[in-house]
Amino acid sequence: MATTNINVRVDTELKRSAEALFDDLGLNMSAAITMFLKTSVNRNGIPFEVRRYTPNAETRAALAEYSDMRNNPGAYKRYDSFDELLSEVLEDA
Repeated sequence: MATTNINVRVDTELKRSAEALFDDLGLNMSAAITMFLKTSVNRNGIPFEVRRYTPNAETRAALAEYSDMRNNPGAYKRYDSFDELLSEVLEDA
């Protein structure tokens, strides 16, 4: 069977992490990618769920609060240092 090359650019740390994982599994990068491609062809699609991340209600509320803080900085108390903030927290405890 003839073979061909595929060139893919990925983040250096991602490549290192993937190589370490595949090494633990007894695979090299080529074998792992070949497995992915064969499984994709056999299943006629990506062999795992691909979807957008949907934050939960707590995360959405935190993001909304962050957005409000950026848009209305005068409505929120500011501290000049972490020590100042910590002092106030400890006083309230």
